[in-house]
Amino acid sequence: MATTTITSPILAVPTRAPEDAVAYFSANLAFQTDVSDVRAALDLDEPGFALVDSRGQVAWAQGHIPGAIHLPTAEIPTRAHALLDPGVPVVTYCWGPGCDGAAKAALALARLGFRVKEMRGGIEYWIREGLAVETTEGLTQRPADPLTAPVNAVACDC
Repeated sequence: MATTTITSPILAVPTRAPEDAVAYFSANLAFQTDVSDVRAALDLDEPGFALVDSRGQVAWAQGHIPGAIHLPTAEIPTRAHALLDPGVPVVTYCWGPGCDGAAKAALALARLGFRVKEMRGGIEYWIREGLAVETTEGLTQRPADPLTAPVNAVACDC
């Protein structure tokens, strides 16, 4: 009698031991955060971090997260120490998940001695979650995209 083996594409590369998963996911969370957690922290009197928009001037004017500091990646080596306190962690963001600008900014800041995290999703997911952005004309807000965020919810329920 022949035995048939069904191989799951998910398990083609085997899972790792739980202690490996703990190390990996702990490291992941040490370097990244998400829109929901950034929003919740910004609502506090003391969020405990500086938020940096690493995009260029045109993108900044088009819309940015209220309270963010505009520091394009190319300007980090010359302006970071004038704009940021080295004792305060920094969260960087750029356009969205298809853009690595926030990672490049985080790397540049880390090279200067700053503690950094990257905000996953960038301003795209900030907007898609229905959160306000600041433009040259004031604050603007769109409804939450029900495919990316719970509608009528303040924070992620994940």
